This record gives sequence, structure tokens and C-alpha cells, in this order.
Amino acid sequence: MSDDRSVAVIGGGIAGTCAALAFAQRGARVTLYERAPQIREFGAGLQITPNGARGLQALGIDLSAGLTAQAVAPHDGVTGRAIARFDLTQLSGPPYRFFHRGTLIGLLADACTRAGVDIRTGQQVLDATPDGAVVTAASPAHYDLVIGADGVHSIVRQRLAPSTPRFSGQVAWRGVIAGDHPPEARIWMLPGHHAVTYPLPDGQINIVAVRERKAWAPEGWSHPDATENLRAAFCDAAPELAMMLGQIAQPMLWGLFLHPVAPVWRADRLVMIGDAAHPTLPFLAQGANLAIEDAVTLGAADDLAAWEAARILRTSRAIAAANRNAKNYHLRGPARALAHSGLGMIGRFAPARFLQSMDWLYGFDPSQASSSTQTGT
Repeated sequence: MSDDRSVAVIGGGIAGTCAALAFAQRGARVTLYERAPQIREFGAGLQITPNGARGLQALGIDLSAGLTAQAVAPHDGVTGRAIARFDLTQLSGPPYRFFHRGTLIGLLADACTRAGVDIRTGQQVLDATPDGAVVTAASPAHYDLVIGADGVHSIVRQRLAPSTPRFSGQVAWRGVIAGDHPPEARIWMLPGHHAVTYPLPDGQINIVAVRERKAWAPEGWSHPDATENLRAAFCDAAPELAMMLGQIAQPMLWGLFLHPVAPVWRADRLVMIGDAAHPTLPFLAQGANLAIEDAVTLGAADDLAAWEAARILRTSRAIAAANRNAKNYHLRGPARALAHSGLGMIGRFAPARFLQSMDWLYGFDPSQASSSTQTGT
């Protein structure tokens, strides 16, 4: 279906570049605003699960630059013992992959350029209004549709559904080190804290470590911390995990905040997607994947009210699942022993049960937005 509308996208991250590409490929005249001097992505690694991969493939993105994941492997983070191993190659659809964020953003930005998107870097959007106005330091421009993909500090969310985030009582560190790692995502679970490690292309390991803490830390990605603080927070870690954490030369610390899924995502010509609409804790590996889904389904939507309702339903379920993982990873005492025992039994005797329990999430195809599976719930 041809789309000759003028479309503005605010934000050049994964959500924004996917949305720009989705509309440009349908014939829309797309302008993408990014306040940074170039299209780039903070962070290090990300996991592209089959639902997100289907969306990227629908946009024509070659995913071969990612590293194919073989398994997800929960570990006891104190002893180092593997509790279970679930074979991700048994999932239907495109492979589960590990990506450098920068690599994926580069692929999307290049595809946007080829599709004719007008990428305007170094331009901060000061306001966006439901009548289609985008306000920068220059004179306002007007569009048929304005898409806010401007992250957790979104100006579009402040227009549509302002809310106050609440500190979750958890902080996280991230880092990348050189080294070998099996082609699997390892979840290292300790009382009150956990870490996730997985390999990236070119012999690197991505690490995210989370600990419960009363002290507040700023929300965002770029807050340097001392390696000694990370080591102290994980002083009870198994030797293999402690060694990886100790190799992070400059860990980046950020506070994890709880945001409600916005009850309203659109008003007239203004709509929002990605973290602007539904920031999620990093405990389900779905932040980027849900953003890809948002963008691809929005590009194909001919009924924005139905699209909005479906996306609120699905993202709410995913975020609730991420919040549950935050608790399950940090269990203490008898509850921890019981949960690990149960997980081990599932891994030994019914590993397909785990994969089946994730089918509502991984089995969703955003390129089939008009089908009966649109909600993916």
C-alpha cells in the first residue's frame, strides 16, 4: 500500500530508525530528527529475539552481522553451577541473535539513507504538537504524522501522557570485555543481585550486572563508576563471574526506574513508540525488540486506535514479565533453593516447556499486523 504522507520521526535510535524506514519503504516522505551530531547508539550489546528479527527482516535488514545464540543458561551465581540450559535453536522462525548496538544502528541508518529518509542530525526538537508541528531552533515544520521515538525523557510523552518514574530499588552496571564466551546468554543469579553475560561478534563479552540498592542512581546509560564498586557489589560471585566483572575497565552505572506503560500513545497527528511509550527493565531482553515491533506495526497500521490498543496490551504483558524476572533472579533463602531446583527439573525433563512458555513473546510476527495474531498476547 502506497503512503504519500509527510512523516517526522523524533529520535535516531532503534525505534526511530525502524519507524523512519517502515514509512519510507511505503512511499512516505520521511524526515528524521536526531539531536546528536551523528546517528549512533549508546550501550554495547543487545539481544534480538525472533519477534524482533521478523520485524527487521520485514524491513529488509540483513541480520548476518549478529552472532547466533545457541541457548539461555541460568546459573547459580554464587557457586557457578549451571542450573539448566534451554536450546534456543529449537525456536521457530529466525535465529535468536546477539548484536552490537552500534552495528544494528548502522545497518538501519544506511537503509534509511537508501530509502530516501531526510536525516537531520544535530537538531534538537524542542516541542511536538498534535497538529503535526515539530519545533526546533529553526522555524516550526508541519507534517501529516509525527512519531516520538525519543526515549525515556521523551518530550512527546510529556505532551501525551506525562508521568513520574519511580526508582525500582535497583541499579545496574554495564560493560564490555575481550574474551571467549559460549554462544549463550548466561543468567548468573545471586541473592539480591544478578548478572547477564553473552558473547558479541569479534571476541567480546557483553555484561550487565544488577543489584538491589536503596541509594538512587541517575536514570540513563552514561554514568561512569569505579570498578571497585562493582567488585564490592558482587563480592560473593563465583570465580568465573567475578573474573569477568573485574575486567571491566570503566563500568557504566545507571538507576533502574519503573515507568507505567502510557495509557495514551497518540493524539491527532502525534504518536509515540519505544521507550517513550513503554520503558522496560532489562530483565527480558525486549526493549529493542518491542521498539522494532512498534515501528513495523505502526508503519502498516490503517487504524491507529486498534494499533494503539493492541500495542498497549502486548507491551504491558511483556513489561509485567520483565518485572517478575527482577524478583525471580534475586531470590534468597529457601525460596531460592526451591526455585533453582524447579528450574533444574524443567531443564532436565521438560526443556521444551520453557520455550513453549515464551511462544506468546517470541512467536509474534510484527510484519503480520493485520492478522489475528496482532496483539501477540
